[in-house]
Amino acid sequence: MDYEFFSALLTQRKQVLRDSMAERGNLMKQYYSSGLSDDSDVVAAALYETKVANILELQKTEINDIDYALTKIKNKTYGICEMCDDEIDIERLKIKPHARYCINCREYVEKKQILEQKCKNLKKR
Repeated sequence: MDYEFFSALLTQRKQVLRDSMAERGNLMKQYYSSGLSDDSDVVAAALYETKVANILELQKTEINDIDYALTKIKNKTYGICEMCDDEIDIERLKIKPHARYCINCREYVEKKQILEQKCKNLKKR
């Protein structure tokens, strides 16, 4: 396992996310400081703010996942599926370097999440 390659890849992605988060924060400040003149501007700003908040939350989650992957690199456990303990395919790690599961286990986790959501929806009825 080329830990240096993946450490650099993860660190670079983390910086891209941080830069993006800072840029989005600055855009929000500029948007509000421009002076919202009517109700449609206020509504548009609120919608934009919600969208940005959702994106920022996803980026924060990805940064946390990256930090976790960097810790796994330090512990020499990087690239091992957290469910089955098999090695995660290198090509998968190149695409998603903070992957926690091999592709088979990830598919299982996603199917399980879908079923759990369906059960919750049925209980609400």
